[in-house]
Amino acid sequence: MPTEMEQVRRMLKAAQLKPGMKVYDLGSGDGRLVHTAANKYHANAVGYEFSPLVWVWSKFLSLFWRSKAKLRYGNFWTQDFSDADVLVCYLLTDSMERMHQKIWPQLKPGTLVISNAFVMKNLKPWKKMERDRDRNLGPIWIYKKEKPQKQARTR
Repeated sequence: MPTEMEQVRRMLKAAQLKPGMKVYDLGSGDGRLVHTAANKYHANAVGYEFSPLVWVWSKFLSLFWRSKAKLRYGNFWTQDFSDADVLVCYLLTDSMERMHQKIWPQLKPGTLVISNAFVMKNLKPWKKMERDRDRNLGPIWIYKKEKPQKQARTR
């Protein structure tokens, strides 16, 4: 299900993107988010799509976006995201839990995970953008990978 362009704009604004930042979209669909990130913010944007038909459609639409975003066909669960500055996703609750277990540990401190509508149950959000009922837009959950806490020494 495609994310509304207004929601894409809200998510990217929340990311506070700067030129050259590495942005990944997990389940990039038609590519609208990565193309917007590349064109408007000059981000190094990469989208992963697992559906062959959707991926082919996104590659065709890329001709009209004229951006430097990359659209990759494949399973994002097997990818390395340790260089990510921002990870954007629109994943159901079970997939968010899997992402917390599998992808979250490999992220570097400072990385933002921006989720359209769904939460990571066992992780406190860094920020939340509330639902916009007037425009029929869901909440946006923002998680920030913090530096590991230092263990207190015991005697």
